Amino acid sequence: MELAVFKQNGEDTGRKVTLSDDIFGIEPNDHAIYLDVKQYLAAQRQGTHKSKERNEIAGSTKKIKKQKGTGGARAGSIKAPNFRGGGRVFGPRPRDYSFKLNKKLKRLARRSALSYKVKENSLLVLESVSFDAPKTKSYISMLQGLSLADKKTLFVLPENNKNVYLSSRNLPKTKVITVDSVNTYDLLNADSLVLCEGSVNKLETLLSL
Repeated sequence: MELAVFKQNGEDTGRKVTLSDDIFGIEPNDHAIYLDVKQYLAAQRQGTHKSKERNEIAGSTKKIKKQKGTGGARAGSIKAPNFRGGGRVFGPRPRDYSFKLNKKLKRLARRSALSYKVKENSLLVLESVSFDAPKTKSYISMLQGLSLADKKTLFVLPENNKNVYLSSRNLPKTKVITVDSVNTYDLLNADSLVLCEGSVNKLETLLSL
């Protein structure tokens, strides 16, 4: 499978890059994608939620009224859950939401997400991306040249580029990552995926292990 390579300003270079069918042309596995996205979102949860139960409430332990003869239900403590200010029954406790997935399944999920992008014609290959200085205006001009100004985009760079990252940081609809940080959620969350030419070989090597 071949895709045209574009310049940063949107011009066609006249060259084409060959994409591996084992990475970009497989039959997508939806269940693998579901599990990988579920794991990613679970790992984002802090899990620091906590509410006080009745043994943690500051309050008197004195029996608040006599056991019998009041005409109401018996009550032994002001800290009981049925009183205002009492402890909560089965409240949330701090926990870790993350869970493990096999590496092979995660690679399958990412190959499936990339294959979806190719099927939807949402994959673009750039010769390279570089700016002389961090400037959001330069990044917006590049998006306009690539006809991606109104789309949610994910740029994958072969290595860290501080100027490109800082130029994109203030824009809510775009994200810049390196090949090492590619994940299924970001791939599917973007309307358009933009790969630098140098990222293609690294991505194929990473996902073919």
